[in-house]
Amino acid sequence: MCSNCDYTIHSRHHHFGWDNTFQPAQIVAPGSTIEFECLDSSGGQLTAGSTVADVEALDFGKINPVTGPIFVEGAEPGDALKITIEAFKPSGFGWTANIPGFGLLADDFKDPALTIWKYDPTTLEPALFGKEGRVPLKPFAGTIGCAPAEAGHHSVVPPRRMGGNLDIRDLSAGTVLYLPVEVAGALFSVGDTHAAQGDGEVCGTAIESPMNTVLTLDLVKDARLQMPRFTTAGPVTRHLDAKGYEVTTGIGPDLMAGAKMAVAQMVDLLSARYQMDPVDAYMLVSTCGDLRISEIVDMPNWVVSFYFPRCVFE
Repeated sequence: MCSNCDYTIHSRHHHFGWDNTFQPAQIVAPGSTIEFECLDSSGGQLTAGSTVADVEALDFGKINPVTGPIFVEGAEPGDALKITIEAFKPSGFGWTANIPGFGLLADDFKDPALTIWKYDPTTLEPALFGKEGRVPLKPFAGTIGCAPAEAGHHSVVPPRRMGGNLDIRDLSAGTVLYLPVEVAGALFSVGDTHAAQGDGEVCGTAIESPMNTVLTLDLVKDARLQMPRFTTAGPVTRHLDAKGYEVTTGIGPDLMAGAKMAVAQMVDLLSARYQMDPVDAYMLVSTCGDLRISEIVDMPNWVVSFYFPRCVFE
């Protein structure tokens, strides 16, 4: 456990979805440092011994549990919750799955698939993928947010103004995140921890991995923040940059269609070059490849690029 933390919130204090009537797991003063035990996005349904059959049997009512909520004293609507991401304590286990009906290329990959990962939680050496691939790791929390002002129970799947399922891989250790507060106390929760993910999380899952995260929660009064924002502590792609990238593009008047085109071409490229099953290539690129909008001003066509780090195979 964290010797410098004010509180530890155990994973039994988790909930599904967002609801501003949930009772807080802890009431804390601004400036408190808290260690959260976070479950993986399957809520423990997938384990190191799981098979593809377990993907088919997933209970989607138990997807993306988040640990909390935390009531921050003095937090009021209009304030911003300042979250300093202090550290992650990875578990060494993870999984990536193709879940039918989910993901950018769901129409192309209709059958379930599963990759189980094992990595060193201390050194965070790149995790092995198949016989040749090595994916650099960068732990972060995929779901991190406050309760919405709107009454009722709300799905955790879509991201929201107050945060939630953001899946921003740069919300890693050292980053400072600011979230709009919509209800008294903010009612903050965190979960869906990842060992690695590419920008876009294109197959719908990353290296989903249970782990603890250490956060400091503070307030910025009357910030009037419209959307989440964050500040990184330094470079954000150093773990991937060493050998350069293979890049495919999608060009046309629709950004979503362009994104699908760029990713599909990368799947084709890797499948042919490394004799991979296409669904394996699809899951791999979700963990370490980045979707980028390269051009969005030269109407009527926009350019979406997909960057795959060559260091994975070199």
